[in-house]
Amino acid sequence: MTTIERLRGGLIVSCQAYPGEPMRHSETMAQIAASAAGGGATGIRAQGIDDIRLVRERTGLQLPLIGLWKDGSDDVFITPTLRHAIAVAEAGADIVALDGTRRERPDGLSLAETIARLRDAANALVMADCGSVDDGLAAADAGADVVGTTLCGYTGERPRRHGPDLEVLAELSSRLEVPVIAEGRIHSFQDAVACCDAGAFAVCVGTAITHPASITRWFAEALSEVNR
Repeated sequence: MTTIERLRGGLIVSCQAYPGEPMRHSETMAQIAASAAGGGATGIRAQGIDDIRLVRERTGLQLPLIGLWKDGSDDVFITPTLRHAIAVAEAGADIVALDGTRRERPDGLSLAETIARLRDAANALVMADCGSVDDGLAAADAGADVVGTTLCGYTGERPRRHGPDLEVLAELSSRLEVPVIAEGRIHSFQDAVACCDAGAFAVCVGTAITHPASITRWFAEALSEVNR
């Protein structure tokens, strides 16, 4: 079974922490990844070279590992250059996730050039994190193996909804031959099921599983509303 096929119909858990948070530590992220694997995840998504290496070590080859490297403060910061993409692959990622939008990349390469050169340099698949239908179509044409809805609502092309952008997900799933992974603002079981109903090949959940500060805030705000 291929790496991508192992993800079909399953849950990918994104193990990431924001800068400055107590959980921003590779050991912690690796422990969360191992726990997610024990809970039935079909894949792991990890950010940063150290995290990718340690997650790979802890989970071995039992789960496909999607890796990315967030760097910079400009619009394109998810694995923004070919150099970043090669480093992610060399750290142990089976699938390199990178910015799959139509925006200019910091190193001046097109998405198609980045994907082609990455394949020449490393044996890795590519997940294009997209923000719209047009992004997804262009990313597939550029050679991406998987398209994700990760950036919907964050690039200015689509409104930022409370939940996942099911409209983009449904259209991409119906028009593309490559798998489409639902990612972004999937906060509940119901959201995940809705993504599957919209045609998602797999569902990637991060915050609702691996970010205690956000989960705590959701509960605290709900209780605050009730007790006003």
